[in-house]
Amino acid sequence: MTQDLHTQTLTQLAAGLQRGEFSSVELVEALLGRIESFDQGLNAFVTVTADAALAAAGRADAARAAGNAGVLNGLPIVHKDIFCTKGITTTCGSRMLEHFVSPYDATVVERLAAAGAIVLGKTNMDEFAMGSSSETSYFGPVRNPWDRERSPGGSSGGSAAAVAGRLVPAATGTDTGGSIRQPAALTGTVGLKPTYGRVSRYGMVAFASSLDQAGVITRSTEDAALMLGVMAGFDERDSTSIDHPVPDYVAGLAGSLKGLRIGIVRQHFDAGLEEKCAAAVRESLAVLEAQGAILTEVDLPNLDLSVPTYYVVAPAECSSNLSRFDGVRFGHRAKDPQDLFDLYCRSRGEGFGAEVKRRIMTGTYVLSAGYYDAYYLKAQQVRQLIAEDFKKAFADVDIIAGPTSPTPAFRLGDKTDDPITMYLNDIYTIGANLAGLPGISTPCGFVDGLPVGLHLVGPHFGEETVLRCAHQYQQQTDWHQACPEGYQ
Repeated sequence: MTQDLHTQTLTQLAAGLQRGEFSSVELVEALLGRIESFDQGLNAFVTVTADAALAAAGRADAARAAGNAGVLNGLPIVHKDIFCTKGITTTCGSRMLEHFVSPYDATVVERLAAAGAIVLGKTNMDEFAMGSSSETSYFGPVRNPWDRERSPGGSSGGSAAAVAGRLVPAATGTDTGGSIRQPAALTGTVGLKPTYGRVSRYGMVAFASSLDQAGVITRSTEDAALMLGVMAGFDERDSTSIDHPVPDYVAGLAGSLKGLRIGIVRQHFDAGLEEKCAAAVRESLAVLEAQGAILTEVDLPNLDLSVPTYYVVAPAECSSNLSRFDGVRFGHRAKDPQDLFDLYCRSRGEGFGAEVKRRIMTGTYVLSAGYYDAYYLKAQQVRQLIAEDFKKAFADVDIIAGPTSPTPAFRLGDKTDDPITMYLNDIYTIGANLAGLPGISTPCGFVDGLPVGLHLVGPHFGEETVLRCAHQYQQQTDWHQACPEGYQ
């Protein structure tokens, strides 16, 4: 039985534990064995917490025997290495925080632990979540289990690769411009970004504070709903957290799609979308239509401006947030500085990678005197127009659908020398972040042996609807069950 535990979803594992078919210790041992066998080829992990996980599994088994099991009792997960974890390094994929051990847990970490989840480790990522390929990490690039010469997407590529390679059933991630949904599409997993403010950002190292949102990467929408139900809810420690009731997301999966109005964005099916990807998405929309959904075209006239808008707003906020890493209080510190100026310059120069420096410089420029009005203020105005476009569209439809990424997974190194081309990988996902909307990517086919994702976006606090739509799609298809060769 323990030999095939890695093939089961989080929900299936929960049921197996409840029935006593295996113990949490056996489950954790099996997955730690998978990590030891396969992660060298994927580089999905920065830290593996084997001893702590096994100890936690023993406590979970005891709690279950005593009748005190939580919702996720004994179930193994991993955290993207951007969430602060007490007593465990939190590196953000950067030399700057290579040895940083947080004195506290992020709210997301706390809530999952309180529900009984067991952490197997921390996953690799683009440095400070800045990237779309998981190649900017100080700890080396993450590799896609479907083809290890290709990117798993980013910045949550380590989490996506770990779930896709069956090293773990579920993982946390963060999404600033598509960093959960895009890697989910490229690895054949499910990626959910909730409404901005739905999940606490406390203890999640900030990249762009008005855009960052915690979410999950799983193998099924049922698993995503289970995880979100634990993570969501108001947190007084996060000033951007919204006090809004948390529904039973798992119970909400069962509803019919009959009469569900799905808007197809005209701008998404332009010349930038690879034709084979477009065909896979259209086929998935036909599946939804056959279930009773009503398809209609919607227009988001300012959506084409989402990428340039994002790459003014996000770098501006990153420039401000990363100013705290100066070699004085915590983080990398240059050796033998001549003076304070030398300490600042060399600590930041040595600690940050090229992409982080690029965005800090861009952000500092657009916030500088004489350019603030011309760039940052203008970008915020366009951001509002994009949000208004979504609002108007949701007056006529319940969900907006389209492709998650314009292409399948690209080869490692193909786009690292061309930042603009790399940035365009998030062209279909950024709009939801600018407007603060929930979105999910679910596997919907393959192109040349590589996964393709269907992207569903809902109105604010519309997670129930997007989860239900994705779940009902998965009931009619088996794309989400596909496993990369060699990882069965």
